[in-house]
Amino acid sequence: MRVLVVTDAWRPQVNGVVRTIEHLMEHAPSFGVEIELLAPDRFRTLPMPTYPEIRLSLARAGAVAKMIDASNADHVHVSTEGPLGLAARRACIRQGRPFTTSYHTRFPEYLRRRAPIPERWTYAGLRRFHNAGAGIMVATPSLRKELAERGFLRLMHWSRGVDADRFRPDPTARAFDHLPKPIFLYVGRIAPEKNVEGFLSLDLPGTKVVVGDGPQRAELEASFPDAHFTGTLEGEGLAKAYASSDVFVFPSRTDTFGIVVLEALASGVPVAAFPVTGPVDILEGSGAGVLDADLRKAAIAALDVPREKARALALSHGWREATKMFVDNIRQVIAETTPDRAA
Repeated sequence: MRVLVVTDAWRPQVNGVVRTIEHLMEHAPSFGVEIELLAPDRFRTLPMPTYPEIRLSLARAGAVAKMIDASNADHVHVSTEGPLGLAARRACIRQGRPFTTSYHTRFPEYLRRRAPIPERWTYAGLRRFHNAGAGIMVATPSLRKELAERGFLRLMHWSRGVDADRFRPDPTARAFDHLPKPIFLYVGRIAPEKNVEGFLSLDLPGTKVVVGDGPQRAELEASFPDAHFTGTLEGEGLAKAYASSDVFVFPSRTDTFGIVVLEALASGVPVAAFPVTGPVDILEGSGAGVLDADLRKAAIAALDVPREKARALALSHGWREATKMFVDNIRQVIAETTPDRAA
C-alpha cells in the first residue's frame, strides 16, 4: 500500500509533527506500507508572520493536484492545515478522492494569544477543513472527546511514541554539572503558547534549563538571567540534556500530546505538568510524574518520583505500535470508502 502524506511541517523545523512523520516513515514499511511525502521542500516558501522559523509554501492548487495524481497513492493523508494541506484537501474533494487528516495543533488557542480572534471562529474553520475527510486522527482519548463535543466527526485514535534507545537513563551524563542542582528542564519551542514564561516564573531551587529556540527566546533570556538557555539540541546532545536533569517541567496547557514528555520519561526523568490534555493521557495514575494545577507544587513533588517508574511508563509507548495504529486507520478508511482497493 502506498500512502501520500501531505505536510506543511517538515525539516529543518524541529517539532512534534516532524518527529511523528519521521518515525512513521521509518516504521511503515514493516507493515507493508510505503510513505511518500509532499512537503514544503518541493516549493518556494516564505517565512510565517510572527514566526519566521516556520516557512509557508507557495503552493498552487493545480500543481499540488498534479503531484497527488503522479504519486499513484492508494490513500492521501493531510497532516496539517497550512497552504499545502489546504491545496491537497481541495484537490482530493474535486477528484472525489477519500482522504484522512490529523489534528496536531491547537490553532484557535495559539491565534488567540497573537491576535484578538475568537476561538469559535477558528474552530469553525477547522471543523470545515477536517470534517470533509473520511477520518480525523487524534493523539489522545481526551482530545478525541473534546473535539467530538466541538462537532468534529469520524475521529480516530493515533497515539505517539518514543525512541527508547536514543532517550535513555545515562548515569554518566553530566551536561549541567556546572549548574546548581536540582535541574528543572524544559524542552520545546520558546513561544507564547508554550507558557515557557510560566515555567521560568516558578520559585524553584537549583536551576531552570531551557532547551530550544523560538520567537520569545531573547525576551525571556533578558527577563530571567538566572535560567540557563542552551538553544536547540538534537541527537546525543538532547539525550544527555534529558538524562542530566532531575525533573522535566511541561508548562503548556495547549499541546495535543507532548512527545517531549515521553522523551523525558524514557530518559528516566519524572514529569511535572498541568492536568490537561496530553499530560493527563500519558501520566494519570502512572506514578511516573505529578499533575497539579499548581505547577510549582508538581515540580517539587516530582523530585521524589522514582526514575525507574518514568522509564517503565515510556517503554509502553513505542513508535512501532503508534505506526500500526496509523496504518490500521488507513486500511479501515480504504475498506469503507473504496473496498475494491482495500489492501
